Amino acid sequence: MTDTSLAAPTTLEVSVTLPPDAPLRDVAALARRAERLGVDTVQVAETMHDPFVVSTLVLEHTARLRVRTSMVVAFARSPMLTAYAAWDLARFSDGRFDLGLATQVRGNIVDRYSATWVDPVGQLRDYVASVRAIFAAFQGLRPLEHEGPHYAFRRLQPYFSPGPLDVPAPRLWTGGVGPAMCALAGEVADGFVAHPTASHPRVLTDLLAPDLERGAARSGRNREGLQVVANVRPFVGRTDAEVDAARDAGRQEAAFLYATPAYRRQLDLLGYGDLGERLSAMAAAKQWDGLSDVLTDEVVADLVVHATYAELPAVLAERYAGRCAGVNLALPADAADDDAFAAAIAAIRQLPSGAPFRPAGP
Repeated sequence: MTDTSLAAPTTLEVSVTLPPDAPLRDVAALARRAERLGVDTVQVAETMHDPFVVSTLVLEHTARLRVRTSMVVAFARSPMLTAYAAWDLARFSDGRFDLGLATQVRGNIVDRYSATWVDPVGQLRDYVASVRAIFAAFQGLRPLEHEGPHYAFRRLQPYFSPGPLDVPAPRLWTGGVGPAMCALAGEVADGFVAHPTASHPRVLTDLLAPDLERGAARSGRNREGLQVVANVRPFVGRTDAEVDAARDAGRQEAAFLYATPAYRRQLDLLGYGDLGERLSAMAAAKQWDGLSDVLTDEVVADLVVHATYAELPAVLAERYAGRCAGVNLALPADAADDDAFAAAIAAIRQLPSGAPFRPAGP
């Protein structure tokens, strides 16, 4: 089978991102816990560990969960190596693996991976096309003959082909923040995971939807052509005091993210552009400890969902029901909160889904 289309869901998908600093020895237990709590999908980031290694552990120790890389750093790898890993995981998991690809930011690509950054949107477009061409060759649909502006693949002897799958090929998701990268998702991707700094409901409707529509127009896609997951990452707890504590603990990470100029689009839309400028200046001066002081309680409350577990379904219903296909949350830091989190997930999964994606044309 090679159908990579996404069936349009009628209710919200709930995903969680595994803690990026979790030791590999803890991944199996975290995965089983997420599955037990009723989560639909586990997202695996690429920060401190190889995402394919982590994905293998999650898939090995679960029976129902989907796994989505969010996101593999594309430019640090040949599309062929990425395709091999994704194909293996799809076969290994009976089709429960989705491949998320993204560019990262220039500083990381050049200075952390020693890779090339010239035309990120065009290169990711060619990367996705390369992976699809390689998948088609693996499946035996056609010879491997891809000639693009950044990648060329002309050789796949039978000895090196893993052969066809009897499950759907991995679906390709992308991520991004800027208008050109978001439009690319509308053009080429099966799904799009919004960045945490670009998941406010106003961003989904006012910025992301037109971007996706513009990209879709280039390839003639319709509303069912792409699903969007909002990376909500709310501040939650059993009581208001615990919510406040979660906000204070997460404020530094939020400030660090918003200090990156590429992630400032949401701040500008919501009228906080001056704060973004200030955060970027402090980061450039390596004033890391003072970043969190810039984001007041009022600003953070506007930017990030705050709710007790009991309140969370209603809050998400108001902000996201009908606006996206899924929401990405986080596993409770304290397992004592698992019952409350599971109850919230069950209610969230009943909320209607949608997409900030309008059909191209009449």
